[in-house]
Amino acid sequence: MKGLGILCPGQGEQHPEMFALFAGHRESQRQLHAGSELLWGDAAAFEAHALTGGAFDNSLAQPLICLRQLVTWLALAELLPRPRVFAGYSFGEFAAYGCAGALTPEQTLSLAARRAALMGAAAPEAAGMLALRGLSHGQVEELCAASGIEIAIVNGADHFIVGGSAAGLVQAESLAAAAGAHKVQRLQVSVPSHTSALAAAGRAFRKELQLAQLGPPQVPVIAGISGAVVREGREALDALGAQIWQPIRWDLCQQAALEMGCGVFLELGPGNALSRMFREAYPEAQVRAVDEFRSLQGVADWVVKHCCA
Repeated sequence: MKGLGILCPGQGEQHPEMFALFAGHRESQRQLHAGSELLWGDAAAFEAHALTGGAFDNSLAQPLICLRQLVTWLALAELLPRPRVFAGYSFGEFAAYGCAGALTPEQTLSLAARRAALMGAAAPEAAGMLALRGLSHGQVEELCAASGIEIAIVNGADHFIVGGSAAGLVQAESLAAAAGAHKVQRLQVSVPSHTSALAAAGRAFRKELQLAQLGPPQVPVIAGISGAVVREGREALDALGAQIWQPIRWDLCQQAALEMGCGVFLELGPGNALSRMFREAYPEAQVRAVDEFRSLQGVADWVVKHCCA
């Protein structure tokens, strides 16, 4: 039987229909309303938030994405084989611990909002992130040094996310184009996550997790900064504090998931960015996103079919 890996994406692919899959699922609707009341004091608030451009604001995006991933996992967990590992990208790494049982759903949502607030308070004004493709690691390091920004995420040998001041990103865009990059795209985020600008937020969030008594995940989670497999609570504390301000090595996370024996991967969404990246890097793996299906049962049927193939 092929092992199952669960992928939890970060920000960037929120969309107005990201809760539509739960329209006919009574328990999921109850959880969405309860989560919305916990976060905003209004049982219907998540619908309004998800339909607005404000869903890309960091303070709103993180709780919304967390709510989506938790409810998706709770709806699917009993229908799927037990996963071998969770892997989360950027903010998704925190949500992965909630899905993996290191925190209660209520703690996970509350801490998602707190994480966003700490990052927003620590972030410099006029900052953001930029996606680059077609340059080597050395070339990206050079343009970062020249423009005063930092590598935030390594997705592959020629695929990077950089973060820093708006002025630095403008300079980096010009340098990247001149160096021959075939993709230079500003991301819809205003916080330079996974850069040293957020070191204070990372330290503060680690203390919040410690107070919440973050436990060991019931299913291992891959640490974004190193690709290490986390099984203990202390390791989880260190990983989740550090990943806010240290660069993410998603390339190593993908390798680690395969080394754990996973041959089937399901992305909880919203969106399918991780699925696309995984298929590009490892075309032999079976990878789909929940958003690619019309029903929760359809998701479960696909996973079971390919795990048992």
